[in-house]
Amino acid sequence: MPANTHIRAAALSDLPALTRIYNHYVQTTSITFDVTPFSVEERAAWFSHYAQVGRYRLLVATVRGELAGYASSSQFRTKPAYATSVESSIYLDPGMRGAGLGKALYKALFDQLETEAVHRCFAGITLPNEASLALHRTFGFEDVGTMREAGYKFDRYWDVHWMQRGMRAPSSPD
Repeated sequence: MPANTHIRAAALSDLPALTRIYNHYVQTTSITFDVTPFSVEERAAWFSHYAQVGRYRLLVATVRGELAGYASSSQFRTKPAYATSVESSIYLDPGMRGAGLGKALYKALFDQLETEAVHRCFAGITLPNEASLALHRTFGFEDVGTMREAGYKFDRYWDVHWMQRGMRAPSSPD
């Protein structure tokens, strides 16, 4: 991990950098199935879903004071029976990939979720993406299955591989 790395809860002032990082992936990769870049104002609604406590977290990593990536746990599905399941995501500044930042962010996120009512964490990974598959396996994610040609972007169809990991949820989901 790079020197002078700090991981913390995201702040509203991080929104421009969060948007810049995400838009890179929107415009240049199939990692996300969004196809149009977002304005900072449009991303404010997304940002509002996260809190400093609870199941839905947004953590950022800064390196030498600059935002270098983020990891989140988001609502998996809207139906009430899914309440104890979350979906995790991670996005890094392109120049920070391969430096151990993803592992540090995921470790911090999963450590925080250990005391929350989270039973399962799911991750959908657009294929091919060996680095993301390896990262998730490092954190105990297991293969669930692959949805073939689930999304269309950049004039082709993409497969999405789903993984899951068990969490140590308290016995009651509330």
